[in-house]
Amino acid sequence: MVAEVNLEAGMPTVEIALRRLELGLSDARMRHAAAVRLIHGYGSSGRGGAIHDGVHSHLARMKSQGKIREFVPGEEFSPFSQQARNALALCPELSRDRDFARENRGVTLVVL
Repeated sequence: MVAEVNLEAGMPTVEIALRRLELGLSDARMRHAAAVRLIHGYGSSGRGGAIHDGVHSHLARMKSQGKIREFVPGEEFSPFSQQARNALALCPELSRDRDFARENRGVTLVVL
């Protein structure tokens, strides 16, 4: 199962979005999800948002600490990205995600 967590609802601050991220990952683990699809948006200006950047930095730390297995920014979620191929090897179900190979900068996939 791939759970979905919306981090951008209500236009939160980065701090609140990161708390939602932690709670969402914890909830997904309790429900035995294999992966989580995070919706964080890409900023209203279209140039990238603080939540997008904060989520990726936070997930990079979590991966280095062994708290998650892999994460793939939506813009890298294609068969041409090694990071995406690693995630798909760990969770083949991700290949059915509606944003696979669509370069959606507003989502990130996390393998638990």
